[in-house]
Amino acid sequence: MTRRLTLRARLALLIALAVAVAVAACATLSWFLVKSELYKELDQRLHATSGRANRPRGDGPLGNGPLGTDPFSSQLQQALINCTQKPTTSRGTGFRPPSLMQVLKADGTPCTIPDNGALTVTQQDLEVAKGARNEATHDGVGISPTDGTETPVRIITRHWDGTGGAVSYAIPLNQVEGPLGTLALTLISVSALGVLVSAAAGLMIARASLKPVDQLTDVVEHIARTEDLDTAIPIEGKDEIARLSRSGNPMTRALASARDHQQRLIADAGHELRTPLTSMRTNIDLLMRSEATGRALPPETRARLLVSVKAQMLELSSLVGDLLELARQDETAKPKQVVSLHEVVHNAVGRARLRGLSLRIETKVEPWYVHGDPGSLERAVVNLLDNAVKFSPPDGTVDVHLHQGQLTVRDHGPGIPQEELPHVFERFWRSPSARSMPGSGLGLSIVHRVAGESGGEVRLERAPGGGTIALLRLPGTPG
Repeated sequence: MTRRLTLRARLALLIALAVAVAVAACATLSWFLVKSELYKELDQRLHATSGRANRPRGDGPLGNGPLGTDPFSSQLQQALINCTQKPTTSRGTGFRPPSLMQVLKADGTPCTIPDNGALTVTQQDLEVAKGARNEATHDGVGISPTDGTETPVRIITRHWDGTGGAVSYAIPLNQVEGPLGTLALTLISVSALGVLVSAAAGLMIARASLKPVDQLTDVVEHIARTEDLDTAIPIEGKDEIARLSRSGNPMTRALASARDHQQRLIADAGHELRTPLTSMRTNIDLLMRSEATGRALPPETRARLLVSVKAQMLELSSLVGDLLELARQDETAKPKQVVSLHEVVHNAVGRARLRGLSLRIETKVEPWYVHGDPGSLERAVVNLLDNAVKFSPPDGTVDVHLHQGQLTVRDHGPGIPQEELPHVFERFWRSPSARSMPGSGLGLSIVHRVAGESGGEVRLERAPGGGTIALLRLPGTPG
């Protein structure tokens, strides 16, 4: 399995690749542009050699005047008379035409000129010779008049108006291919050097660009190694790395807060569990000592101990249930469904009546449907009613109203002091006046969490004339 490249190496490689592609494209385009310009210059020379530049009438073989008035025309006519397709040489000629030249008869038969080699004949040349075209410029092959070797040439064929046929002129392409070859080697060398330089520059750019990432990685590894969630992640600039660093600080604060809440929950739970467990252990020790020593306890004392043990067990069960309910907020949220809040209230009132047999619970409930978890909503309503039942005087009244999504539970007990209202929804918080009563101090915390999960709110108020009013508002519809 091949090892995957690091981000720094991949970034440097991508930069080098991008520069290489750009340099290669520019070099290729430059080479073709230079080639085009060199060919244009070569064609201009061919046109100048062939007499395109405004020859006077009768001046040269390509003029429109009579032939035979200059040595050059005589040489062309002599080539037609002694027509041969093989390159020939002669000595002592005073006129030196272009390095390669030949004459074409009207039927396309090539006739070489001494000391001017031979040229391949193409279809374009035949068309010019027959008068179908005035001229044709193309690449071809020329044959040296001295050693018969073939060489690439640039050819221009012009129609000969005097006797019909055409004359072909050629210049060797080595005048162009040599510079183009040198240019190609130069461009390749410069491109290779540019790629190497770009690779080095890309590596330096990658190092500089990823330096904030390295710093962020060091901080995150330090936090993971030491579990020090109070360590702040440094933020520099306003780029994407700074945005990532900025989002990391709220995450570490949230983790630190969650850890603190967990530790506080464990500490508070241990404190609350210690009291009933100690009481149960004391009562059970007394019962076991009585059985071990054979000294039976009086029946009424034994009965009180058993009642106390049962009460402590009920308190433990209630505390464990509340702790499990609070711990559920760290799990995956249950899917919400449409819940009949009025039915939930009726069920909770039925359970509350069993716990407060001497109380009178008056209800006035209107239909209301909300989105939430049925079990959590019923537990929240039961907790509100439990508080009202617990703090109501004997033979007292508890008023329960549900109107337009607002559940109101009022008791006529001693009420809550104004300075204690901000703390009633804190975990394990209990009013000093209620510490002697059973309870874990988690009931209202559960109500507050359920209300938030359902998109609602809950608050407690002092009731006029004494007592407490609990208001739970949940969004929904009447039908």
